[in-house]
Amino acid sequence: MNRRSAQQWEKTARGTRGNVYPWGGQPTPAKCNVRENGVGATTPGDRYQSGVSPYGVYDLCGNVWEWCSTESKPGRYELKGGAWTSPFNRATPSSFNDAAATMCDDDTGFRCAVSADALETLLKR
Repeated sequence: MNRRSAQQWEKTARGTRGNVYPWGGQPTPAKCNVRENGVGATTPGDRYQSGVSPYGVYDLCGNVWEWCSTESKPGRYELKGGAWTSPFNRATPSSFNDAAATMCDDDTGFRCAVSADALETLLKR
């Protein structure tokens, strides 16, 4: 398991057609946990089911910024997806954000990922 690169993360969010959002091209803040919704905290990963990506992945817009393995500058890594503290326009999967590797905040996390082949091997154990 590992963190995805920013490019891998963005493909997971946008699909092969390059959608603006995981759900397509319409700007719809109600499909994700962003500031405009007024939730004020993180939510369970499957709360916004209509915001699912073409690959069936939830919460790729809003909820928490996700660390990627892509280093933008020495000691800084890309963050993707926006957070519950972010305005909706910052939750676009193509938006750029980065932070120092030592940054720690309540609106930032990570997503573990595994290749399909590795998952099959793990499930056989």
